[in-house]
Amino acid sequence: MPAKVIAKNRKAFHNYEILDRYEAGVVLLGTEVKAISDHKVNLNNSYAQIQSGEVWIQNCHIGSYSHAGSATHDPTRPRKLLLHRREINRLVGKISRKGFTIVPLQLYFKDGKVKVEVALARGKQLYDKREAARKKAVDKEVKMEMRQR
Repeated sequence: MPAKVIAKNRKAFHNYEILDRYEAGVVLLGTEVKAISDHKVNLNNSYAQIQSGEVWIQNCHIGSYSHAGSATHDPTRPRKLLLHRREINRLVGKISRKGFTIVPLQLYFKDGKVKVEVALARGKQLYDKREAARKKAVDKEVKMEMRQR
């Protein structure tokens, strides 16, 4: 069954150089799952931290579910990510170096479960962003030229 993408973090590809990708489960409340299925999710400005051997996603905004009644949740609470121990250890080793961070790329349903794709990333400098934009423009021009021929 193909994955149904709910939200993407498009800014991550602009601000970071993506090195490794990991698929992780997310520990959620029932109202959060319902809100995610209503596409009330924002991954911009979210990141992941490793605290006492566990990975937590921070600043991921999941809006409130309209039919929840009094059982609502905090929209930006930290949520635990479920990764294998060797993956966490690999991330700890790479994060200890300067300039690396863990950013969520997309949130999706896979086999009825909510998954998040996180990536080990390095921040881009301004000149890297300009170079990427220039390369994108050149590729676009080449494609247009090929279509016309």
